[in-house]
Amino acid sequence: MHEHLFISYPGSEFDPLQVYDRAALVAEAVRRLSALRERGVSTFVDPCPIELGRDVSVMAEVSERSGVAIVCTTGFYHEERGLPFYWRSAPAEEIAALYIREIETGVGTTGIRAGAIKCATSSQAIGPVEEKFMVAACIAHNATGVPIITHTDKGLGGPEQQHLFAQHRVAAHHCLIGHCCGSPHHAYHRQIVEAGSYIGFDRIGAALFQSDEVRADNLVRLIKGGFHEHVMISHDRSCGVRGFRMPGGFAGEWVRGLMAAGDWPPDFSYIFTHFIPMLVQRGIDPQIIDRILIDNPRRFFDGVQAPMRAT
Repeated sequence: MHEHLFISYPGSEFDPLQVYDRAALVAEAVRRLSALRERGVSTFVDPCPIELGRDVSVMAEVSERSGVAIVCTTGFYHEERGLPFYWRSAPAEEIAALYIREIETGVGTTGIRAGAIKCATSSQAIGPVEEKFMVAACIAHNATGVPIITHTDKGLGGPEQQHLFAQHRVAAHHCLIGHCCGSPHHAYHRQIVEAGSYIGFDRIGAALFQSDEVRADNLVRLIKGGFHEHVMISHDRSCGVRGFRMPGGFAGEWVRGLMAAGDWPPDFSYIFTHFIPMLVQRGIDPQIIDRILIDNPRRFFDGVQAPMRAT
């Protein structure tokens, strides 16, 4: 529900040291998605923001060659790492018109239509620029019915996003609040699901943001509290990244080490090989896990509210 084929941070396309090999990317993506298909995965949601290297022609080719359906999104990223100058100066209605066009007509001249709307915030407080882009997402949702997938940072900002959506007549169950597993606090997770949104435990395996022990413990608490029908699990991984910078220089020591070991970018099997066994060890019925992986995404895209079964 939240993975990527390719991420290119704005400006990296001008760096001669950051090489983009489209054919190699496609081959690697086909290999990785074919492996997912062998595990029973039939659909791959890639909520890549417009300005982060989104290329729907690559998605279409990878989908056709791998046999895995790929859902792309319209929408821009957050202020800290995205939001191009040209669109920052546009009113929300013009931004929304772009989103609606990409949903109803297609991205550019490709005819490939977006199946969800991406929006993002970079801190707990939503600044005026980010708010304008989130309002645009609300306008586009209300015009098309297409659901919204969000990005949050540092396990903060989910309730604030929900409040803004509610102000603009977007029902909570049409929204998947992303990266909530960055927060170690069960009360934060409960606040998200009790308000009616789907919750993203979608950086599984990313130790930089949170340990999987904490993620698993918190996910089990949600499930045992009756909220398994609100949960989406994913990695937020990619098949290729260009221009990824972190504090301390390009890629940071964490990514550098993975690259040196040949483990970057990591594949998409970790949920199946490591994280699901952690849930089973904690007493979660595999049938519940199947519902999380299959039924919840289907319900989300159908626009159906998750039942409230808290105990």
